[in-house]
Amino acid sequence: MNRRNFLSLTGTLTGGMLLLPDFLYAYGSQPNLIIGEQCLVFIQLNGGNDGLNTFVPFDDPNYYYNRPKIALSKDDVIGKNNGMAFHPALKSLAQIQQNGDLTILQNVGYPEPNRSHFRSQEIWQTATSSNQYLNEGWLGRYLDFQCKEHTPTAGINIDNIDNLALKGQEPNSITVKDPNRFKTKSDTDENVKLSNNPQLDFVRKIANSVTEGAEEIQKALSKTTQEINYPKTGLSKNLEWIARLIKGNLNSKVYYTSLGGFDTHDNQLAIHQNKLTDLNDAVFSFYSDLKKANLLQNVTIVIFSEFGRRVKDNGNGTDHGTAAPMFIIGGNNKGKVVGKNPDLTNLDNGDLKFETDFRSVYATLLQQKLNFDSSKIGIQNKQLTTIF
Repeated sequence: MNRRNFLSLTGTLTGGMLLLPDFLYAYGSQPNLIIGEQCLVFIQLNGGNDGLNTFVPFDDPNYYYNRPKIALSKDDVIGKNNGMAFHPALKSLAQIQQNGDLTILQNVGYPEPNRSHFRSQEIWQTATSSNQYLNEGWLGRYLDFQCKEHTPTAGINIDNIDNLALKGQEPNSITVKDPNRFKTKSDTDENVKLSNNPQLDFVRKIANSVTEGAEEIQKALSKTTQEINYPKTGLSKNLEWIARLIKGNLNSKVYYTSLGGFDTHDNQLAIHQNKLTDLNDAVFSFYSDLKKANLLQNVTIVIFSEFGRRVKDNGNGTDHGTAAPMFIIGGNNKGKVVGKNPDLTNLDNGDLKFETDFRSVYATLLQQKLNFDSSKIGIQNKQLTTIF
């Protein structure tokens, strides 16, 4: 059985659900073939986050005209600047921007937008046009180029399901379902239940084995003592684990996680308040952790959703829309608000018109942070000079 087929079998049999310590021990002695200290961390807000109630055009009377039930009061929004302000739940993000570490990209979207959750997420994750379909994600294609041989730790997805964005022709990323389950070195192949399938047994043994690189990996992780108290939420735990891996010098180039619950058709004010509080507290803990470790300049955090919500409310909530703001934290970004304030008088069938194509953001991240030409993976959009 050759190496390529074995790795394909591993990915198939595990479903991308190996626990972190298993594969770290199993593959720890492999050299990291991706050079450089920069990495990207993506936080995907699933369900279509309402951008207008996240970064609020509080000075525009059309905002209140279109949203009589769910508009946020001018007295409640925070961090006011040039007619825009943050949702009151985002006080820490407002502080991050005041620190000069947060860039906000206004009106990010793409031509011929799709209002289906599944399809729009697919478009964002593959970086294709609305009428184009690919089986590999944009980050997976990038990792295919960068990894000269299989590198299982090149991309880390901490979530309940695999992410299309990281899917490539080779399994250069792995999904971790339960970051809190940490198998120790004592879990040897003696505990592996054998079967009548020698190839399956081989996969199981590899998943639980300790290789020559295990001691160095344990040493790196042992240095990541808890210095920041994260909230007891799912997103916070995911980001805390990502911080440990970054501080432990795993040197993955891409980390990915998500937060769901943003499909606010009803009871939006309460639901959105809770979700943004979760986001705010988790991200600020992560930000503080990286900053305290003097790693914020090496880590670029990208927060986005598959689409925004419609400009006009539906009574107690909002329906699927199009363009929305995108947040970039860290990585020595310029800390500015990029783009015009949302134009609530020039709409496309009741939705915001996009100003910045999200693929231009991707092209910028790849070139400026990972020194990679995005055209090699089919992203032809020009880079933005306003982020970094």
